[in-house]
Amino acid sequence: MMTWGVFGILLGLLLWPEPGRASLPLNMESVIQALTELEQEAPATEARHTAPAWLLSVQDAGHRNPLRGFLLEAPEFKAAAREPRPLSPELLSFVEEVTRHDVRDGQEYGVVLAPDGSTVAVEPLLVGLEAGLRGRRAVNLTLDSYAAASWGAGASFPADQAESPNTMDSLLVATLAGDLGLTFLQDPQIPSQPGLGTEGCWDELSFPRNFTLLDPKPSALTMAFLNGALDGILLGDYLSRNPEPRLPLSDLLGQYYGAGVAGDPGLRSNFRRQNGATLALAPTLARQVLGALVLLQALEPAHPQLQNMSQEQLAQVATHATEEFTEAFLGCPAIHPRCRWGAAPYRGHPKPLQLPLGFLYVHHTYVPAPACTDFAHCAADMRSMQRFHQDTRGWDDIGYSFVVGSDGYVYEGRGWHWVGAHTLGHNSRGFGVAFVGNYTAALPTEAALRALRDQLPACALRAGLLRADYELLGHRQLVSTDCPGDALFGLLRTWPRFAATVRRRTARRSSRRRNRAHPSRSIPPTADLQ
Repeated sequence: MMTWGVFGILLGLLLWPEPGRASLPLNMESVIQALTELEQEAPATEARHTAPAWLLSVQDAGHRNPLRGFLLEAPEFKAAAREPRPLSPELLSFVEEVTRHDVRDGQEYGVVLAPDGSTVAVEPLLVGLEAGLRGRRAVNLTLDSYAAASWGAGASFPADQAESPNTMDSLLVATLAGDLGLTFLQDPQIPSQPGLGTEGCWDELSFPRNFTLLDPKPSALTMAFLNGALDGILLGDYLSRNPEPRLPLSDLLGQYYGAGVAGDPGLRSNFRRQNGATLALAPTLARQVLGALVLLQALEPAHPQLQNMSQEQLAQVATHATEEFTEAFLGCPAIHPRCRWGAAPYRGHPKPLQLPLGFLYVHHTYVPAPACTDFAHCAADMRSMQRFHQDTRGWDDIGYSFVVGSDGYVYEGRGWHWVGAHTLGHNSRGFGVAFVGNYTAALPTEAALRALRDQLPACALRAGLLRADYELLGHRQLVSTDCPGDALFGLLRTWPRFAATVRRRTARRSSRRRNRAHPSRSIPPTADLQ
């Protein structure tokens, strides 16, 4: 049976340790290990009363989140916290390190590496789980509810109240909406909040300990925070819809960050954006962000960012924040940066692209032929292709701009800014994107197709990387090759951006036989970028 003490202890241990204090790797497996030990040690009847006390009293006053306190506390849980159930010193140190999210001096703290290759902030994940166990609630925005200062002031969350501007969804506000509103409230004049969804690199993947952000001045809404918030929303919603007896948390997280909850491969961390989009639709989320700001204004009248702000001004902030989140995060594919899949350094000096570009060139890798369906295999395929391109073909780097796996992720090759080696004679005119696998007779998964058809170009258009009149072409339309395979090319011809008529440039020394041996063998070492 689910033990409530797990959350209180994990969320309550917020004393910030010195970096490097814990000796366990900062990965999701260590979180699950801590949960397993807590579940074994804490009797359910006793833990149910001690957990909220830890949530309310153990957090240091400077870090305590008033919105979460309002939504998750109840009067009966305001007694002083009891001593936590014993954890091993190693696990206790780990829990102290990961249960408070922070960004300082280009480093991100309170994050862990998940098996799908993503980085997840633990704090919003645990808050979402706690909110889900308490039941997803619709909290009324009334003076009576302010005075009550208790999450219990709202009724159970019914579907027909989701659109009401006078109620807040306890799950969405506690995990995401409040932080989203406050972040964009910092400077509402900035058209696009800098650092939204900033990625980072671990010092090593086998034993991660330090996480450095790629943007030296990110906002608190990093990729890891947004991942953790979405995971908390999805799992909190799942818990609120599934009555007891529930899975132990350790089992639930093991499934979600593994093959899928209750055997459903669609309900796992790999597809958090697609699933999250159904629970955080823009109109609903904008109302939740506005509600969070209005509530915080009432709870903290002296809040420096909210003083003298009208509801109309707050509504503008909520609308802008929601647009940025839904378009720049939910609407984009999840892209693993080069450091995540273990890319070797670029050899030589990369040639910058003259952006925006007018084309997307579609490839299949052919070799590796099987689709990669998990991070370990996709990352290994990326390293294998890079070794072939660098060591055998003599190129400076992997040739593709991006590679799409069947695990729900896009993998960064040369990326948005550097000329690739993917379509001889055209490398500087478009981005080369390859699907891992042989698609002569079969098609990629729908999730993989959606990433290239809808998400990747939409994000590139929004960022000014693609021209508004961009066209999509198959590799075979420009180079003598079977790529991207008969089945995939047949599907591409039905897509709206497909260009049926192009001026063909024949690649030197290219042949169908050579391309079948490897996806990029139609590109000789004298390709454009060399």
